[in-house]
Amino acid sequence: MAWVGFAMVSAFMLLIMTRRLSAIVALILVPVAFALALGLGTQMGDMVLDGVLKVTPTAMMLMFALLYFAVMFDAGLFEPAVQRIIRWVGNDPLRITLGTAALSTVISLDGDGATTVLVVVTAFLPVYLRLGMNPLILAVMLLLTNTVINIVPWGGPTARAASALHVDAMDVFVGLIPAMLIGLVYAFSAAWWLGTRERRRLGWVPGQLDAAAPELERKIKDSHRPRLFWVNLALTLGLVVSMGLGLGPLPVLMMIALALALVINYPRLAEQKERIAAHSENVLNVVALIFAAGAFTGILTGSGMVDAMSKAFLDMVPESSGPYMSVITSLAAIPFTFFMSNDAFFYGILPILNGAAAQYGVDPLFIARASVLGQPVHALSPLIAAPYLLAGLLKRDMGELQRYGLVWALGCSAVLILSALVTGAII
Repeated sequence: MAWVGFAMVSAFMLLIMTRRLSAIVALILVPVAFALALGLGTQMGDMVLDGVLKVTPTAMMLMFALLYFAVMFDAGLFEPAVQRIIRWVGNDPLRITLGTAALSTVISLDGDGATTVLVVVTAFLPVYLRLGMNPLILAVMLLLTNTVINIVPWGGPTARAASALHVDAMDVFVGLIPAMLIGLVYAFSAAWWLGTRERRRLGWVPGQLDAAAPELERKIKDSHRPRLFWVNLALTLGLVVSMGLGLGPLPVLMMIALALALVINYPRLAEQKERIAAHSENVLNVVALIFAAGAFTGILTGSGMVDAMSKAFLDMVPESSGPYMSVITSLAAIPFTFFMSNDAFFYGILPILNGAAAQYGVDPLFIARASVLGQPVHALSPLIAAPYLLAGLLKRDMGELQRYGLVWALGCSAVLILSALVTGAII
């Protein structure tokens, strides 16, 4: 079953990265084909439904979040930010990439990657498009900063690792602070390098586009509500604070926020329908992909492939390497979290790795910290919603996003692991 699982994931990756099938088709047909080949036809339906049910809250949250931030964009909430960004960074690609990384770092503190993607892309994508910069650089800046900051105690990876191994999330976080700071240095160094390269590619020189500045001014759209700017800002800040304080499930908070946003900005029924219809295609694509990913992980987990894959990995670990299980865990987290969901890894595989480490006296806290260091690569996994959301907003293919960002993600994970080793966080 382990080899079948690896084969299924490899087949899926090959099909989408070579553009033979769309992601949604591959996510559905590949696991179905493997399940039928294994004779699991009678159980396959329940497996798919179990997987879909697990991703339903995420799908709900993203559906309403997409609509909410789209409505805020239509209402002009981000227009002042875009104008100030243009004035602050000017037309300098280097300052734009650094500004993207800085904004992503700050917004990522809420611990929700989808919110960070929506806000940063909405604010910065117009700037990239106006100057002819590569939008995939924006994706890399998001990837490198958000995954590092998301190690905070209220972030998903740390919370999962702490609960799976019954350790304190704050202890996991505090030990990784030096590694996180070094990871941010890597992210801003990447921003500097990419921005400098864009300068050369675009032939940018100081003052080159000053004469064109009036052409960069935004036009006020009919959907804009400038008089409601402070109301919309207060509503958005209230939403972010509510998420940070955990005042309710994210899908519920997003639903309420969207309803309020529509009533406040577009009180007429026809206007509300128009705003929802304007963004329905993008929302439908993202939600459909999430449900398809749930079907894939449902069969992968329900068939026993995940358990078999984790046990096969442990069988390959030499006994002499036992005392270094924390290092092995950090390295294993990179491929495992790429090929499966965080839930599958942290609740399925991590306890097995921790059990093996316990036989050699390795502290569970080290294993928990090591397990979150592969998150930069996990952020490009085809089994989670964030990269699909990012690719959709940038209007780029998922495979293109992975090819461009994977090297930077691997570098970030390597920096985090080496930093954790040097600072004694995992050994």
